Amino acid sequence: MSGKAKVPSARLDRLLANLGYGSRREIQMLARAGTIVLDGAPLLDADRRIALDPDLPARLTVQTRPLDPLPGVALMLHKPLGVTCSHKEAGPLVYGLLPPRWRRREPPLSTVGRLDKETSGLLLLTDDGALLHRIISPKASVSKRYQVTLDHPLRGDEGAIFSSGTLMLDGEEKPLLPVDLEVHGPTSAAVILTEGRYHQVRRMFAAVGNHVTALHRDRVGALDLPADLEPGQYRVMGEGDVARVFGQAPSNS
Repeated sequence: MSGKAKVPSARLDRLLANLGYGSRREIQMLARAGTIVLDGAPLLDADRRIALDPDLPARLTVQTRPLDPLPGVALMLHKPLGVTCSHKEAGPLVYGLLPPRWRRREPPLSTVGRLDKETSGLLLLTDDGALLHRIISPKASVSKRYQVTLDHPLRGDEGAIFSSGTLMLDGEEKPLLPVDLEVHGPTSAAVILTEGRYHQVRRMFAAVGNHVTALHRDRVGALDLPADLEPGQYRVMGEGDVARVFGQAPSNS
């Protein structure tokens, strides 16, 4: 008996509708027009079941363009300032940085945690609920590094206070887990934390009498924000990128 896992399949019209290409009726029209092509041959029957092989996006085109990533996708996005991690709030939203079709996907893409409107940097998105919860689970202890610019010079005792595990934020009843502080200059530093409380970094520095004037996240786990990923740009994550989120070195094999 073979131990090879069975490849799942889906009806062509349902697959493309769930990827945001249009209604199932519209997908049927695209198929009849010969604009859906698999391995060089038009797929004229939208009812046909298609094996969801990992290489399908490289083999199937819709209106001459490669198929979008299949469900189970993860993205890294360089979130710019002034953009909100929400589906509903007023003003520019992170989802508006994605192609319109991607905003119609089912299951939908969701941010993995949030960065506030005035924080820039590395933001992850996925339609994989299991992966999302694995990353944000306290058991995973996925670290996040933030580059901080401050209004006033550091006093010198912040590192000891942040790492003590006893710092209590205003209005809360449970102290913060230890946070590492890397001092870069009088008013610049990096903090590395594993929690994600509301406005945590800003409130930590407020608790020691300072004010954060700029905040930028440049690392999640061991995954760094790529230097060539400009604000507002995104990139599909590979298996190695996902492994780095959990602090694992990518395999060289």
